[in-house]
Amino acid sequence: MIGGILIVIILLMAVLFVALSYNSLVKSDETVNEKWANVETAYQRRADLIPNLVAVVEGATDYEGEVLRDLTEARASVGKAQTPAQLQAAGEQMDSALSRLLVVVENYPNLKATEAFLSLQDQLEGTENRIKTERDLFNKAIKDYNVNVRSFPNNFMAGMFGFSVKEGFVAAEGADVVPIVDFDD
Repeated sequence: MIGGILIVIILLMAVLFVALSYNSLVKSDETVNEKWANVETAYQRRADLIPNLVAVVEGATDYEGEVLRDLTEARASVGKAQTPAQLQAAGEQMDSALSRLLVVVENYPNLKATEAFLSLQDQLEGTENRIKTERDLFNKAIKDYNVNVRSFPNNFMAGMFGFSVKEGFVAAEGADVVPIVDFDD
C-alpha cells in the first residue's frame, strides 16, 4: 500500500515537473515572439514614414529616381524579413537608401527648413530610437529563452518538445571599426 502511494506521488511529481518545464519554455518562447513582433512593428513604422519623406523631397527638389527606387526596394525587403538577420540586412539597405536621400536633401537648403521635412525627420529619428530599444528588448528575451532552453533540467524537456536555441540581433559587420572623420577635405 505505501509502495503504491509512493509510486503515485513520484508519478505526480514527474508529471508536475514536465508540465512546469514545458509551460516555462512556452512562456519564454511566447515572450520572444512578442518582442519579435515589436521589432517588426518598429521597422514597419520606419518603412511607413519613407513614402511621406520621399513625397516631401520630391515636391521640393529635382528628385533623383534611383534613390526612390532603392528606398522602395529597401522598404519591401523590410516587410519580407522573417529572421533577425534578414531584418538587419533589410534595415542596413534602408539606412543606405535613406543616407543617399539625405545627401540629395543637402543640395536643397530650403527643403531642410520646411516644417513637413523637419517633422518627418524628427519622427524618423524617434523611430530609429524605438527600433534600437525594441531590438535590445528582443535580444534580452532571446537570452532569457536560451538560458531556459539550455539549463538543466529544462534542456531535456526542450529537446523532447522541439524547443531550440534562437538567435538575436548582432552588430553589423564592421561596426567595431571606428569611422575616421577628416575635416581637412
